Amino acid sequence: MISVSTYYEGNNMTEAREKGLQILRMRSLRLLQILLLFFFGYFGIEAEAAESSGRVLFISSYSYAWDTVQIQIEGIQGGLGSDVVLDYEFMDTKRVNDEEAMRLFYEGLAYRMAHVEPYDVVILGDDAALVFALEHKDDIFNGIPLVFEGVNDEELATGAAADPLVTGILEKLSVEKNIELGLKINPTAKKVVAILDDTITGEAERKRFYKIAEQYPNLEFSEINTSRLSSENLRKAIQNVSKDSILIYVVMTEDASGRQYTNQESVALISQTAKVPALRMVEGGIGEGLLGGNVVSMYKSGEIAAQIAMDIIAGDAVDEMGMVVDSPNVYCVDAAVMEKFGISLSVLPRDAVVLNRKESFWERNDEVLLPGGILIVALIVIIVLVSSDNLKRQRLMKQLEAARKLTEQASQHDFLTGIPNRSKFMADLSELVSSKTPCTVVMIDIDDFKHINDVMGHTAGDEALQQVAGRLRDMESQILTPYRFAGDEFILILQSSQMKIVEKTGEQCRQVFMKPFMLGGKETKVYGSIGMATYPKDTEDMEQLIIYADDAMYHVKKNGKNDFAIYDRERDQKKDS
Repeated sequence: MISVSTYYEGNNMTEAREKGLQILRMRSLRLLQILLLFFFGYFGIEAEAAESSGRVLFISSYSYAWDTVQIQIEGIQGGLGSDVVLDYEFMDTKRVNDEEAMRLFYEGLAYRMAHVEPYDVVILGDDAALVFALEHKDDIFNGIPLVFEGVNDEELATGAAADPLVTGILEKLSVEKNIELGLKINPTAKKVVAILDDTITGEAERKRFYKIAEQYPNLEFSEINTSRLSSENLRKAIQNVSKDSILIYVVMTEDASGRQYTNQESVALISQTAKVPALRMVEGGIGEGLLGGNVVSMYKSGEIAAQIAMDIIAGDAVDEMGMVVDSPNVYCVDAAVMEKFGISLSVLPRDAVVLNRKESFWERNDEVLLPGGILIVALIVIIVLVSSDNLKRQRLMKQLEAARKLTEQASQHDFLTGIPNRSKFMADLSELVSSKTPCTVVMIDIDDFKHINDVMGHTAGDEALQQVAGRLRDMESQILTPYRFAGDEFILILQSSQMKIVEKTGEQCRQVFMKPFMLGGKETKVYGSIGMATYPKDTEDMEQLIIYADDAMYHVKKNGKNDFAIYDRERDQKKDS
């Protein structure tokens, strides 16, 4: 079994350390590119700035706030070339799905596509986006190859792929594999209960769910239709699922009272109400109270769709590709939920991804101990070689260089928390500002940290710093990197200036402090104040950018703490006046 702290980062997200290895590989590639540029520049060879080699539009059936959409986008970004332009459109059908909403989306998209450069490929996320594109493939998508992913209606996908300009990846939520897992967890189960709604996704999965029932004559199949139950009756229905049942959460976006649910709200309601563990067939919500199961990897779906798009841009014919029918599924479960319900990890497949598993001392500290051990061994070898044989000097110099690189790597990370330090932050920010890359600095200060040290002791203070760093590390992505700035201050670089992404990141940082911390063996509330400033919108000066983020953070400190604020020049000027 594979243990990770953050599941959806990296290829298949099977291990948290995969993300660290990926970052090191990216930095090694960047160093190689710099050396190549230096080499060619030295010999007088000039190179023109690379132009975009393709334009791709991603249309999501939902909104950016829907967590699986964020994972899809990260997968698409990972599969596209760095010189490909990627734009986004969101249909937001989880919240509003009527004719007027579709008309407005169509008119807006048609206007925008008529005024921008043509796209080489359009990637369609989930069923509603594919249906929309098929309806309008002869007008706004005329002649543009379409690549779908996240589509679980096999009939719809197969029919769409018959078009010579349409292909994609079929999403198969494996009800069978999750029932089999449920029977291993609860061998005496007599019922299978699915949580569904009346959305397009819900209808498609309802057909699949009841079709599977024929394979299990000894099990009683039923559903909780959230679209037809009031909020109160929905809660009661989930609470009344008996212990001889296998509960599978498929989709819940609404109830009959008119309330709409985000995935986080659905997960919270189910995990807090159900008396049995809830299985899940997609990544969202695992690690937040759901047991998990055999899930479709949204990251891998997006990555495969992007790779297909790259093949199309390279000149491959769409009608010769064929639809990808092997859904990118993996087993993923939450060890904390397994423990809560007294379920042994031995029932899981060998290749299962296990979140929230308690790690040993060596597992928790391998990022510090392994480089340190390698460094010590390297230095010992160097000393032995120097004292024993001067004839091996050339080999010794190479080993010294390797040791120097290890020391340099260690000097860029904070020893207590294991994340990059202030020096590394300044270097990375300087590089972004020098290349005029839009970015946002996020300053985080732990509220009343002195009180923690004074009352609970410095050991508890160190634990607070380590746990905050760990949660920030869980947020790390290709565009978001955390650093230890100084004392009880952390700082992050977000490689984006888009306000929606900036606000989303601020809320994610605030959520870092929502769950209690374990300090000195006790659950303790720890809060933080967060300030944000954006380059080049707020300033083009690097030092001033940090000051502005700090000003925004202190604005939060003075106005109740435990929140985030974005730098406001007018507010700052009023304060000074």
